[in-house]
Amino acid sequence: MIKRIVLVIILVLAVFGLSFGIHSNLLNSELSFSLFNVYIFHVISVVIIYTIVEIVAEKLPSQAGYSYLMLVFFKIGAFVLIFQSSVFENDALTQTERFALVIPLFLFLIAEAAVVAKLLNSK
Repeated sequence: MIKRIVLVIILVLAVFGLSFGIHSNLLNSELSFSLFNVYIFHVISVVIIYTIVEIVAEKLPSQAGYSYLMLVFFKIGAFVLIFQSSVFENDALTQTERFALVIPLFLFLIAEAAVVAKLLNSK
């Protein structure tokens, strides 16, 4: 269990380093929010979600998928609460800012879903 969690942390940090580096270098305009904070939120949330699903899969394997679904909804709610003042109060998000929010969301969601699916298929 610990080994899988450490491997997920390494994978998430690699995704973070690669994607944030490319994203920030390609970004030409100034954003109304911190791109680094958005990426850090996703890194932390993926690690927390995977750890909780790992624990639930160990104790209640039949409920692990439901716990993952619930945690993804909590992640969305936490994102809205944390970034409410910097992102969601700005009515006029530019196309660049919208993409800057969606790109890390989908990158980390794909990575998270892949590792959770691998975990659930092994149980």
